[in-house]
Amino acid sequence: MEDHIVKIFRESNQIKETFLNENLTRIVRAVEAVTRALKAGRKILLFGNGGSAADAQHLAAEFVNRFLIERPPLPAIALTTDTSVITSIGNDYDFADIFSKQIRAIGRKGDVAWGMSTSGTSANVVKGLEAAKKIGMVTIGLTGRDGGDIGRIVDHSLNVASASTPRIQEVHITVGHAICEMVDFKLFQRPENG
Repeated sequence: MEDHIVKIFRESNQIKETFLNENLTRIVRAVEAVTRALKAGRKILLFGNGGSAADAQHLAAEFVNRFLIERPPLPAIALTTDTSVITSIGNDYDFADIFSKQIRAIGRKGDVAWGMSTSGTSANVVKGLEAAKKIGMVTIGLTGRDGGDIGRIVDHSLNVASASTPRIQEVHITVGHAICEMVDFKLFQRPENG
C-alpha cells in the first residue's frame, strides 16, 4: 500500500511540473486578465460539474472572503450553488443550458467566465463559455486531456495534458490557488521579486 501511495504523490508532482512548464506564460496572462477585470469593477463567474463544481465554489470563496492576506472582498460567484436555478433550467430546458442561462442573466461585458472541465468537453461548460464570449466576457478554461472544445474557444486555456481525472483536479486547484494569490498581490501589494 505504501508504494502505491508514494506512486500517487509522485505522479501528482510530475503532472504539476509538466503543467507548469507548459503553461507558465498562460497562467501569467490569466492572472493579468482577472486583475484587469477586477480593477475595472467587473466580477468572476466560475462553473463546472462534479469535482469541478466544488472547485468553482472553493475558488469563488477565496475571492469573496480572502485568500492569504487581509483585503476587501472581491466579486466572484460560483454558478454551481443555486439548486433552484439549476434544477429549473435543467427541467424546463436542458442540463446543457444551466450555465449559459445564468451567464446571460448576470454576466456583463468585461466580466470573467471561468469554466472548468477535466475532459474539456462538458456540454454545459462549453455552452456557458460560448454565451460568455457572445457577451464580450473574458473566458478562462481549466481543462484536461487535450483541452477539448473548451481549450479551443477560450481566451485563456490552461490545460492539464493528462487522462487521470484526480490528477487533473489536483492541478486545477493548485493553479486556481496560484491565480488567487497573484491577483491578491497585483491588486493589494507587490511581490518582492516581481
